[in-house]
Formats: sequence, structure tokens, C-alpha cells
Amino acid sequence: MPITLNGQNYYRTAETCQVVGISKTTLFRWLKENVFNEAEHRDRRGWRLFTENEVEGLKTEVNRIIKNGHREGSNIDSHFSCDKIKNFRDNESSY
Repeated sequence: MPITLNGQNYYRTAETCQVVGISKTTLFRWLKENVFNEAEHRDRRGWRLFTENEVEGLKTEVNRIIKNGHREGSNIDSHFSCDKIKNFRDNESSY
């Protein structure tokens, strides 16, 4: 369930991963390897807070990866390396 701060809805990491369809490990790996931009906001504990736009952008990217190169029935968390995803995004080619 998103939290609202100053009229803006934010999703925690677990909620973001559930909506997007990836594991937290995958999200953290992608953020660490700069596959996707880091969340702009954090709560007072330092935990990431993703805006609805950030979640939708991540979901769009994941869906595009699945549509254009992900093997049916395989797990996106283990199928794509960070370099492969960056290359895919940069070149927009199929795998």
C-alpha cells in the first residue's frame, strides 16, 4: 500500500518489486549497476521510496525487456545480466 507524503504517493521497495514483477535482489542489483536510476526519495530511515512515475517507468522497461528478449517461462531475475539489459536499452535490439 503506497504512502502519501505532501500529496505525493510513494511505494516502498517491496511494493515496487511486487508491482513490477522482479525480486528485491534484482532491483538492488540493477540500481547498483546503474541499469535504472536510483530512487529520488527516501524515508527517515533511509529506505527508498519510489514515485508512481518511477514505478510505472520501471514496469514499462521490464515489460519491454520481456516482450523483446525474455524467453517465455524463464525467470527475468536470473535471465538477464545488468550489462545485457543496459545494452538492450541502449540498442533496443532483440535477444
